[in-house]
Amino acid sequence: MSNISRQAYADMFGPTTGDKVRLADTELWIEVEDDLTTYGEEVKFGGGKVIRDGMGQGQMLSAECVDLVLTNALIVDHWGIVKADIGVKEGRIFAVGKAGNPDIQPDVTIPIGAATEIIAAEGKIVTAGGVDTHIHWICPQQAEEALVSGVTTMVGGGTGPAAGTHATTCTPGPWYISRMLQAADSLPVNIGLLGKGNGSNPDALREQVAAGVIGLKIHEDWGATPAAINCALTVADEMDVQVALHSDTLNESGFVEDTLAAIGGRTIHTFHTKVPAAATRRILLPPARTPIFCPLRLTRRCPTPSIPSMSISIC
Repeated sequence: MSNISRQAYADMFGPTTGDKVRLADTELWIEVEDDLTTYGEEVKFGGGKVIRDGMGQGQMLSAECVDLVLTNALIVDHWGIVKADIGVKEGRIFAVGKAGNPDIQPDVTIPIGAATEIIAAEGKIVTAGGVDTHIHWICPQQAEEALVSGVTTMVGGGTGPAAGTHATTCTPGPWYISRMLQAADSLPVNIGLLGKGNGSNPDALREQVAAGVIGLKIHEDWGATPAAINCALTVADEMDVQVALHSDTLNESGFVEDTLAAIGGRTIHTFHTKVPAAATRRILLPPARTPIFCPLRLTRRCPTPSIPSMSISIC
């Protein structure tokens, strides 16, 4: 059997077991722990390559093969870092393993047929999409920028280019919630809207949850009063949704002790916990040391596009 260098193999089929890959332009390196493809039987698309009728592509009908294969991908997930093919069937991941033609190739777990499309993932990393939990929904182009940044789930609020949206990440009331869900239906990302949690009438908050929001946002610009905090948390516990809080930094309705008393030991998600303003530090740092708080340290209003490095360094 002929041998090629590790670098030549990585250039052709992507890194394999034992190879180390530098993550973009950082000083972070990952090591490939396992390779689920079979050496000498790798599938690859293109002129003079493997995925063609009678070779890497079998004769099975669409019901017996996958719809899509990502070939030779480097998978980075919580369970490990592996090189493998990824099969997709009816829009869902079908298997992670070895793709090919089971009639002539060994160890095939992902059958390729005439109905199979191919994405060449050699030299690319496949990992779970990011979740941005602080989106001011100003324009639909934010979804495109999110995908460029690897973000696939966007949680926040707004109604478009309105003053309330720019400031507070709230989608207030059933009518706006319905229109925003309708507008977001064609966006290729997962969407979660936060309703306006500033209110002391529980029914005004309940109707927003019933309209489709996944949580309630309390913002000081609408008045982060103890009454509003208590009301929102009470409704959230009742309807099993989350409350996010941008607390009172001006001491308009009390001090940190009053905010803590209104929260009353219930879990809450605090935004801008470490914004470098003296007043905010005075109000928010004590809650940040409280176990019931889930602080969000850094936020941005619109995801910034980034272009990852396409090169693979092997050592």
